[in-house]
Order: sequence, then C-alpha cells, then structure tokens
Amino acid sequence: QVQLVESGGGLVQPGGSLRLSCEASGTIFGGNAMGWHRQAPGKERELVAAITDTGTTNYADSVKGRFTISRDNAENTVYLQMNKLKPEDTALYYCNFHRVLPYNVDYWGKGTLVTVSS
Repeated sequence: QVQLVESGGGLVQPGGSLRLSCEASGTIFGGNAMGWHRQAPGKERELVAAITDTGTTNYADSVKGRFTISRDNAENTVYLQMNKLKPEDTALYYCNFHRVLPYNVDYWGKGTLVTVSS
C-alpha cells in the first residue's frame, strides 16, 4: 500500500509560480512512476507531468517549458515546479503513484487546489 500526501497548492496571480510536493509512504521500490494529474471543473482529469524512478519525464504539451517535475528517491517525494502560471492552470492537482509489478496498481492523493487568478 502507498499513501500520498500533497502540499503546496494555493492562490497565485497569473505569471506567478507555485511548487507542489507529494510525499509517498508505504511499499516503495523500483520500477515505479510518480506524477501529477489535474482536474478542472467540467473537465476530465488529465496528465500534467510524470517521472520514473530512473528520471524519465513526460509532460503535457500545455505545460512544457513552464512546469518541471522532479523527485527525490531517498525521500520518496515528487515535486512540481510551476512557473508562468495561467488561469487555465486552475484545477485540483492530484499526486499519482504507479507500479506495474508485482501487479499493476495506481494510488492517488486527495488533491491540492491551485487557483490562478488576479
């Protein structure tokens, strides 16, 4: 079992920055990916960014060049640095932990709210 605790959400003006953190605890070992998904009102949940334990990253086109995902394997923590924030970035941001072995599992945090507004 994996538990995920997110932090860092809040209110920020357009063009500003926020840094989200997600700490994982429980059964953590290699062969996993952690990432951030977001869901805005009336929209489907979408992938924002993900990173494997070996450092491979994947970003949504809408955030490339603005967001940076990183992780500290020793601390089992993933970060999302969000720069040049836009109103359309407003959403609930969920931390995700994915592992395919010994069986395919996904774990989700409860979400942290990011609001980008003047």
